Amino acid sequence: MNKTICIFEDSKFKNFLPLTYFRPVYDLRCGILTIAEKIKKYSQTSNIILHSRKYLANYLREDKKSYKVNNYDECRLLPSAEIINTLLLEGDDEIFTNNNKVIAARLSNENISKLIGNNKDVLSDFSMLSCKQTELEAYLFEYPWHLIQKNGEEISNDIKLISPKITDNNFEGVHLINKENIFIGNNVNIKPNVVLDASDGPIFIEDEVTIFPNTYIVGSAYIGKKSLVKANTQIYQDTSIGPVCKVGGEIENSIIHSYSNKQHEGFLGHAYLGSWINIGASSNNSDLKNDYSKIKVILNGEEVDTGTNFMGLIMGDHSKCAINTAFNTGTVIGVSCNIYGSGFPPKYVPSFSWGGAEGLREYHLRKAIEVAKIVKSRRNISMSVNDLELFKFVFDLTQAERK
Repeated sequence: MNKTICIFEDSKFKNFLPLTYFRPVYDLRCGILTIAEKIKKYSQTSNIILHSRKYLANYLREDKKSYKVNNYDECRLLPSAEIINTLLLEGDDEIFTNNNKVIAARLSNENISKLIGNNKDVLSDFSMLSCKQTELEAYLFEYPWHLIQKNGEEISNDIKLISPKITDNNFEGVHLINKENIFIGNNVNIKPNVVLDASDGPIFIEDEVTIFPNTYIVGSAYIGKKSLVKANTQIYQDTSIGPVCKVGGEIENSIIHSYSNKQHEGFLGHAYLGSWINIGASSNNSDLKNDYSKIKVILNGEEVDTGTNFMGLIMGDHSKCAINTAFNTGTVIGVSCNIYGSGFPPKYVPSFSWGGAEGLREYHLRKAIEVAKIVKSRRNISMSVNDLELFKFVFDLTQAERK
């Protein structure tokens, strides 16, 4: 029987804002793959439907052409072979929970229609379904820092899932430590005096990556397709650089989703950057407080204790900062912000803001779109009608934050 998997998100997507203004939670990267990509790999099926918030649907139809969207799994679930295999077993309708939270369900068309009809943008209320409930061992992402904390482990898991080939790896003047744990794609250009150290975890470098001289990369690490690593870069353990990024300076235990630049000197640690971001030269984030206390982050207008001593910067899509910008521990920058000036900017900067420590003002929508068009054109990508509609919707959606 050809089964259909529907990947959805629940109301907890708000915990991942601003990263989830321009994408569903299941499109966040952890390790090498996004959550949706992991589910697709584990299930080994192409018959997948993405259920999304309505305002994201047209954008997803354009961006994720291999998936159906909202024709009708849990998005915060960290997938594993065991969980996906359980879902794909033949059987009666069944809801799977973890600590009384619904993480997935195996449903008939009748119950799917009932579920969709009683929920709006997200699927959170399963109470109308009279199904057997089964508790499963699972890991749920609750906040962005959980993605960061799991990143190194998921790089290793994703490499096992993808099973990349170990190529010849004969690059002149390049030092490979624990060579059998280093995976390098096609048309990769690695200059002399680069050290790839896979002693403590694997390193996966995808196709068409260029790495300049005097760079040191420690596993677990992932460098995505067509990315550029500048000279004298240090990439420390548990770091994922998505496709078409430019990176430099010092990066540790961080995730850069895709199409973003942090290519100059400066430190980025325990951070999550979205897409189309630019970090100015010599900018740094703090990821550890001087008194070694637990770090608190402002999300949805509330202060949340991360429960960890290490937490750096969370920055939403299309945001930028000027040279020499300094971010405090646990700073959250919304989407399409322009941060500049001396001193630390606020620990929470609303989306579409312009300014820094001395004050913030609204970043005009017209100007934000103009800049986004220029940035995308530099990667030979046009801004579509759906992109424009998404910008306008998120601008209106976040207006209350700026007030």
